[in-house]
Amino acid sequence: MASDKGSGSKDFEKALEIGRPPNIARLFPHSRALIVSGKAIDRAMLAKGKAMTIAANGRNHFVIRGALQAAQRANAAIILEIAKSEGGGSAYCATSLWNLARQADAVCNELGITVPVAIHADHYGIKSADDVEKAKTEIPSLFDAGVTSIAIDASHLPDDENLLANLVLAPYVPVWAGHETEVGEIKGKEGLSTVEEALFLIRGLNAHDIFPDWIALNNGTTHGIEASDQGIQVPLTAEIHEALAPYKVSGAQHGTSGNSSERLRRIAKETRTTKANVATALQMISWGVKVNEYGNAQLDENGEFIKMPDKGVTEDMWNEMVNYAKEKGLKGGNYKKLNLPFENRLLALPKDIRERMAQGVEDFVYELLTTVFNAQNTAPLAIEAILQAGSFALGPKAARIEDPEEWTEAKIRSRAKTLNPDKGASGDFDD
Repeated sequence: MASDKGSGSKDFEKALEIGRPPNIARLFPHSRALIVSGKAIDRAMLAKGKAMTIAANGRNHFVIRGALQAAQRANAAIILEIAKSEGGGSAYCATSLWNLARQADAVCNELGITVPVAIHADHYGIKSADDVEKAKTEIPSLFDAGVTSIAIDASHLPDDENLLANLVLAPYVPVWAGHETEVGEIKGKEGLSTVEEALFLIRGLNAHDIFPDWIALNNGTTHGIEASDQGIQVPLTAEIHEALAPYKVSGAQHGTSGNSSERLRRIAKETRTTKANVATALQMISWGVKVNEYGNAQLDENGEFIKMPDKGVTEDMWNEMVNYAKEKGLKGGNYKKLNLPFENRLLALPKDIRERMAQGVEDFVYELLTTVFNAQNTAPLAIEAILQAGSFALGPKAARIEDPEEWTEAKIRSRAKTLNPDKGASGDFDD
């Protein structure tokens, strides 16, 4: 369905004029790509109701292209993201926190993409006091490079340290930017988030005039290649979101790979989730690996990934990737570490191969947006939110209702002692 707010329309032109944040306008002064704050994307999903959009992890260039093509086709507002572990200082992807916006802007202009797109720095991990200090310089550098939304993820820390790290770093995030916070390190069925933990974090932020757009929970899912169908706990998610309703924070669903379409539909319908991260499935599809309805890569009788001959990369290239993985001892989810060494090799493939890599991603994302996430035709709603605000800065959804005197550092540490400190087993859950 074509939008009456599409390219060339009065509303689109006005949104292009006023809706791009100052960092985007500075970086791309002549661009016709509608790169906006993450807030605009969240507001679009809320306006439609019972809708969430993809936050596509652009681990390679073909994922970026395919996701944008799918969004245009579905007339959906979307988010492109890369996590700190994927594209930070110790990246395993060529896409980085500093070049994702540039890639997105170039592709939007090349392909005539007119739907609103946010650029999200996902899982900006804080695991120590040293990380907090480094972030004071690095976070501003991300916005200088075109990020329009960020997830401050200090969930690996105890609850009081998580909240305090968020309070310290909030001033380094522009007030117009999309803002995500996280409680409960993402690691599947171990150490599930609780209402009490989530309220502790959001109440403490609210007391200091910090109003996140999203909260991510450990609600029973993992990242990467799911080994079981345990999946997202929908009732738990709904319960936590309902408890947070006075603070008007939406949900960010991490690790959707490994969950059935029906479970994801329930997340959209039964919770306050507006953002759903998809990473591993898109990477695998771009390569031509067979995935099931859960987005999980399929294995043959020898435990090897099944490469479809007419999809993704060439057979010769796939054999090179597999041999490289074996030489480096990479298995399963660690195939993600093929992204960096092979990006330029993939960009050098024949045009028809490159196009089918992006097409595979496009088809998968389009189905998610239209038949699972209920995100179709949300692009005009994001534009409408910008026009109603008259600015790229949409302002907070919530107001302060907590007393800051009750949320001093001393009282934060005292309150945290009443929470369950068990976060579950340790593990590798960086992305």
